This record gives sequence, structure tokens and C-alpha cells, in this order.
Amino acid sequence: MTPSLLTLLRKVDTPTICNAIEVAQGKRGFNAFTRGTMLCSAPSEPAVVGYARTAKIAAVHPPAEAPEIIKARRMAYYKYMADGPAPSVAVIEDVDFPNCIGAYWGEINTTVHKGFGMAGALTDGVMRDLGDLPQGFPVVAGSVGPSHGFVHVREIDTPVSVFGLTVNPGDLIHADRHGALVIPKDLINQLEAAIQKLLSTERIVLDAASQPGFDFAAFEEAWGMFEKSRV
Repeated sequence: MTPSLLTLLRKVDTPTICNAIEVAQGKRGFNAFTRGTMLCSAPSEPAVVGYARTAKIAAVHPPAEAPEIIKARRMAYYKYMADGPAPSVAVIEDVDFPNCIGAYWGEINTTVHKGFGMAGALTDGVMRDLGDLPQGFPVVAGSVGPSHGFVHVREIDTPVSVFGLTVNPGDLIHADRHGALVIPKDLINQLEAAIQKLLSTERIVLDAASQPGFDFAAFEEAWGMFEKSRV
């Protein structure tokens, strides 16, 4: 991922990336995205972009393993997150879903992950402390709640599922208030041009519709030009 592509990805929203991937593929049908409505802790901040660092957590029941095992895994988790290639995104599956109760993402944990240089978090679990989360580390989560329950790490560096989206360690993630997606590895080199093409073709209709006197005839002409240039 080039610096210019990273800058562009952070500027545009996730629906734009969904469309741009289809432009790059030359067809409709891209489906590596989340399903359902997710919540974003910072909807006005730039999109979360980075390589996935994955884990699974649980919180409804106390851990059954010995405390020293839980502590060792917790420290291994933080080292794993700290050592990831930049930019990185924490992608966390809560195995209690859809009955999640434990807010893993609060003021302390988000601040720690931001301190590691991570770009944000994606989870089907719970977030809290919404007025106190640090700027520059958006959390895209499944719900908001007050308690951390018995939250503990179950697995590290493993494939996870978040709102129907399967994420493997190292996948390139784009996420915002609309949800998240995985950018196909084979399209990364084509994506910047695809985004620029998409934005320019959308202007055909948007600019026409913004002109005084816009009517059906003007729409029909603009839409014809738009159709010729899109997937």
C-alpha cells in the first residue's frame, strides 16, 4: 500500500471503496463486507484503514482457565497488537455474539491501542466511555454498554468473523460508520485508479443534478454518459 493510496483510503467512505472494488473487478458482486447496522465511536473522523490484527474475546462467563494462563494470554495479546505492521487495525470477534455484554473497548483499552500506533478497532462486541475515547482511534462496534463483564482474551492471530465478514490476520481493512470490508489483495495496486475513476464518473450525475434548470431531459443525458463509464 503506497502512501498516496493510504491517504486516499482515509479520505473516502467505505461505500465508495465497495463501489471502487467493483470498478477494479469490472463487475458487480463484491461481497466481503459486514452485514447489518454497526456503530462508530467517531463518525466524523477519517475512515479506519490498516492491516488486521485479530483476536477473539468473551465476557458473559468468567474464564475457566487458571489466572496465570489468562494473564499470560492477555500480555501475549498486547505484544501481538503492539508488534503489528503499520497501519494496523484491531479486529476482535466476541464469541458471546449476539448476546455480548462486556465492553472491551473503553477509555483505557482504546488509549493503549492508539499508543501502539494502531488506526482503530473493528468488533461485533461492545464499546463504552464514548465521551472519553481518544481522538484518532475510531471504534466500529456492534453495540454500546456500561460493563466490562468478565471480558478476557480467548484466541490471538486467528481468523475471525464480525457481522458476517470473515477477516484473516493481515487482511487490509477499511471501516467507518457504514461498517467494514476487506480489500482484496490482488486489487490493491489497482485501487487508487479505480477510486479516482469512480469519483469522476459520479460527478457526471452529481454536477448535472446541481445545475439550475435540471430536468428529466438533462438527467437522461447525464445518466447515459454515466452508464457508459461505470460497471
